Amino acid sequence: MTEKHDPEIGDPHAGRDHSILDSAPKSLAHHRKLEALEDPDAGLSEEERAENDRKLMRKLDLHLIPWLSLLYLVSFLDRTNIGNAKIVGLEEDLGMTGNDYNISLIIFFVSYSVFEPLTNVLLKRFRPSVFIPVIMFFWGICMMSMGLVHNFSGLLAARWFLGIFEAGLFPGVGYLLSCWYKRSEFGIRMAIFFSAAAVAGSFGGLLAAAIAKMDGIGGKPGWAWIFILEGIATGFIGVASFWTVHDFPNEATFLSEDDRKRVIRRLVADQQSSAEDEEFQMLYFWQSIKDWKTWTSAVIYMGSCGALYAFSLFTPTIIQELGYEATTAQLLSVPPYAVAGVVTITIGYIADRTGQRGLCNIFVSIFSITGFAMLLGAKAAGARYAGIFLGAMGIYPAIANTITWVSNNTEGVYKRGVTLGIVIGWGNLNGIVSSVIYRTQDAPNFYPGHGTVLAYLFLFQFVGSIVQYILLRRENGKRIRGERDNWVEGLDAKAVEARGDERPDFLYTL
Repeated sequence: MTEKHDPEIGDPHAGRDHSILDSAPKSLAHHRKLEALEDPDAGLSEEERAENDRKLMRKLDLHLIPWLSLLYLVSFLDRTNIGNAKIVGLEEDLGMTGNDYNISLIIFFVSYSVFEPLTNVLLKRFRPSVFIPVIMFFWGICMMSMGLVHNFSGLLAARWFLGIFEAGLFPGVGYLLSCWYKRSEFGIRMAIFFSAAAVAGSFGGLLAAAIAKMDGIGGKPGWAWIFILEGIATGFIGVASFWTVHDFPNEATFLSEDDRKRVIRRLVADQQSSAEDEEFQMLYFWQSIKDWKTWTSAVIYMGSCGALYAFSLFTPTIIQELGYEATTAQLLSVPPYAVAGVVTITIGYIADRTGQRGLCNIFVSIFSITGFAMLLGAKAAGARYAGIFLGAMGIYPAIANTITWVSNNTEGVYKRGVTLGIVIGWGNLNGIVSSVIYRTQDAPNFYPGHGTVLAYLFLFQFVGSIVQYILLRRENGKRIRGERDNWVEGLDAKAVEARGDERPDFLYTL
């Protein structure tokens, strides 16, 4: 939300001293900052300005969204294809027994989560067009090596390094896109980007079913070819990304000088810092650590992420245990992911239009909770398969919506980067839990697994979203009534600006 107004709360200026409001340093600083920027559309009519803005948005969407979505598709495919490899002989060929498969999942999430909070600072330091291609190239090598291992220890080593190199992509892209788009535009773009995860789940089943038929070629089993071929593809895409991943607005080569100015003016008008405004200071780290929103968001994302990884890693196994052959199970995993992708984009659009990201989270949670209740309690295979659909419809939209909610409510490019790293890192750390709750001995009903996911969805995603929504709404009310104006008394314009989302004129997106 970019203006101090909430349609449900009413006129933000009602009952306030307008002279105080208009003369506050925070407002003056904001207006002066905008006026200091050159306007390439000066002298144009409102219609001409709007047309230039539409052209700019089309250009941004064309250059940023498709390729970044492809990268995340590849990323999610590479981290979860082990679930497809499992049902075509991975465990037998590597001599894995008991919970060895679960351990191979855990080790990825340990390195992935530990390194995620650091990656956005590195992304800003080394530029996206360098950082992202480099990590992609190296995780492609890790993927290939997973197809060349001969024992369980080799698989663990490859999964550990895969986690390290994949850690920078999701938080990095979320951070990068938030530096390009206004708050009211970011949700649908993040939803399209994240829907690549659903496409990966859908496409992964089809691809794995096809590649597994290469069993025996070159003396390699079918599961090994899944890793090798997908690793080679990742490496090539990583190299191509040196020319196709773009930097922040002030550095992007695909924009004209006037377009760069337009992007930066749009961000400032939206009360956001543009990417070149700040140099990293530990102040931004501590601001993030001390912000209650960081931790409530981490709890919500924990619920979504823990459920996501359980779903994506074990869906082929769950379907197979309903009584289907391996190839059929791969193919039956496709439709739920396809539906999840459509719902994710739809919710992103609705949340952008309404500004009600919390209510969207609460709404989709009802679907996922119902779905896993069906998996837990239903006996018929058809009903449990329907539960998989509902689970996907409630989990995937909440991931993209929660990240957008975090970005909307965190001002300052470095604070936002640190906060996203913490929230996403903590969420992904719960992939460790997801990796151990579906045990071989619990087949075919998997009661401990389904019960744990249901608890994550209800306690963290659903209840967490309700709590954060209420707290944000209360805080907005206090700011509208002027109860936070004392936060900036005696501060100069620069000090007020440095407070970021703790400025009294900054209203949170609900």
